[in-house]
Amino acid sequence: MCLYSRSTTGREVVEALADRVTGTTFLTTGPSVKSIGAETTLSLANGNSAQVILARRNESKIRPVIEQIKALNPNIKVTFLQLDLADQASIREAASGINTSVEKIDYLINCAGVMAIPTFETTKDGIEMQFGLNHIGHFLFIKLIIGEILGAGKSARVINVPSIGFEHDVVRYEDWNFQNGKDYHTWGAYAQSKTVNVLLSAVLAEKLKNKGIQSYPVHPGVILESNLSTHVTPEMWNSAFEWANRNNKGDEQVPVAMETPKTVQEGCSTSLVAALGPSIEGTMIIPPKSCYNMI
Repeated sequence: MCLYSRSTTGREVVEALADRVTGTTFLTTGPSVKSIGAETTLSLANGNSAQVILARRNESKIRPVIEQIKALNPNIKVTFLQLDLADQASIREAASGINTSVEKIDYLINCAGVMAIPTFETTKDGIEMQFGLNHIGHFLFIKLIIGEILGAGKSARVINVPSIGFEHDVVRYEDWNFQNGKDYHTWGAYAQSKTVNVLLSAVLAEKLKNKGIQSYPVHPGVILESNLSTHVTPEMWNSAFEWANRNNKGDEQVPVAMETPKTVQEGCSTSLVAALGPSIEGTMIIPPKSCYNMI
């Protein structure tokens, strides 16, 4: 019998699996106020993890979250990590800091991301922003701190947070920059980044299974109150579903439509179950062999 439902909150997950939280180190990317990352870390205040590391570009955006965690549970060591996932120099510097100051990372939860950027933008390294930040930034960060993840032993997990958007487009392996913006599509770029998030999780699970490390991609649901979508207008949502239905592989029987929205607390429960849940141990999605050398 399933222990959780779509209305389960992150706090309820942590309370139910408190024994799997005690003494562990969590690293969460993108934990700014009103985000899934923030609610993930705030939920952990209901357990007794040894350390929670909050990684983001600006400390000011997560300072309120840090203060809330300390107020809820002063026993947890809360650390800010400056990390700009759109800047590979920043990623390398952040990873170096982790590798010299942290003994192990039991759970890496990658929540940071951008969605539906209206016009073509690139990272500091010239990569289309949604692909560059949502995927390349996380990929490089994982690669550089993999030693700390392996240091946690067979209990470690890497959780990536894509979305259902991965169903609606493919990865442009030969043209991820949309002809340098000439062919840019707001939702196509988002879907590409979410597709490769799923593939990354699958390849990590396959390549690290002999080490006992697990990796899962999770769809948190539609979270309208999250800061990720506050700039998305009703017109943009309409255009997204129109585009998705045109890309729906001709399946007119199953039209793409808006899911019933969830709260941020309900949304973060998905990644916390993936990180902590004992019932999913040993399960994984199998990527096509053609993906192994692409991620």
